[in-house]
Amino acid sequence: MRVLIIGGGLGGLALAAGLRSRDIDVTVYERDTDLAATGGYHITLDPRAQRALTDLLPDVAMRRIRASAALAGRRDADVMWDWRGRQLAVLRGVVHPDAIDIDRITLRLILAEVVGDDLRTGRTCLGIETEDAAVTASFDDGSTATGDILVGADGAHSLVTRRLAGESPSHPTGLVGTSGRTRIDDLSASERGRLGTRSSFAIGPRGTALYAGYLDPAGHAALDDPAESRAVTREPSFIWGAMFPETATTAGWRNLDGARIRDASISLLHKRGWDRRTLELLERTMPESVAVYRFNAAASDPSLLAPWAPGRVTALGDAVHSTPPTAGMGAGIAIRDAEHLMRAVHEILGGRPLPEAIGDYEREMALRGAEAITLAMKTVRQVLSTDSALGSALLRAVVPPMAAFQRLRR
Repeated sequence: MRVLIIGGGLGGLALAAGLRSRDIDVTVYERDTDLAATGGYHITLDPRAQRALTDLLPDVAMRRIRASAALAGRRDADVMWDWRGRQLAVLRGVVHPDAIDIDRITLRLILAEVVGDDLRTGRTCLGIETEDAAVTASFDDGSTATGDILVGADGAHSLVTRRLAGESPSHPTGLVGTSGRTRIDDLSASERGRLGTRSSFAIGPRGTALYAGYLDPAGHAALDDPAESRAVTREPSFIWGAMFPETATTAGWRNLDGARIRDASISLLHKRGWDRRTLELLERTMPESVAVYRFNAAASDPSLLAPWAPGRVTALGDAVHSTPPTAGMGAGIAIRDAEHLMRAVHEILGGRPLPEAIGDYEREMALRGAEAITLAMKTVRQVLSTDSALGSALLRAVVPPMAAFQRLRR
């Protein structure tokens, strides 16, 4: 059996690694030429995602992942604060203590190392043709590839899923995000003290929000083995994400370089009422790390996520259930999809009918995805609810008493 995977993100690479470990012929086709050129936050992998990776990867790769990741239970409890830097709540128990935090680039590079020569970069899929006994993909360089199963792992704007469902698998949520990384040592002493060794989140007026994810893969290593660490983020850092309503102005940020995206983010947050000290995290960020992207989401009804008849073409991760980063679950869900799909392929090789095995996979994949989308969209709606005069007024009325209560408790 030969499996073709379109897309070399985390889910596609994890699936390829798992198939390769079981001696199944697999090739990944990825349009990027530089796998490190990827933005976004760091990611959190709960125990379920880690178990899936353990099943997919050789022991040495899993050891490198843990040596490159921070154990979530070693950082302080997350907090909620307001746009003026006032603490509103301590969020205990939100993240599983055995979860790990890892830089997205680090994880992608480790997975790519496992896949090795079965990864073809710089190849964009342009079309798919399905026959009774095979499926063929065509690419922008004029080449084609034929396999028994084709998997779309090509993200929120998946060509594969459009081919299956007849329409785009996701839609804009109304939010645009910018992100970057800031070394702890580059912050002032007062801001280091306020932010602490924890992650935090704040919702501000007029549809704005700011996430600060604490990451220290050396000091908080999930596995103390520096020789195996492949961490891109070497020093204690915050990987931050700012959120804004999508407008003509914020949509135009895609044409800017990192420094100008950073400056535009700071300017707009300040105009929306954010205190200057809460923006130091952005002011002192590394400009080359700054990126901008749209928050997309698929339907939260599982019956709408894979509406096609099971067959030789299927999909996983954001290609089916595109999930905004506001739940911190998208990468973990994609990896769990990969583990389940690997098992389905193995069952087909053992004699189980292909439509039956793929159908079971797609039903469970849709349920997982719908759960993550529902949680992520709850936060998206909360942020967007302040993007009006009334919403901002309510926020300004509710927050000061909450901040005062927290001060009294402390």
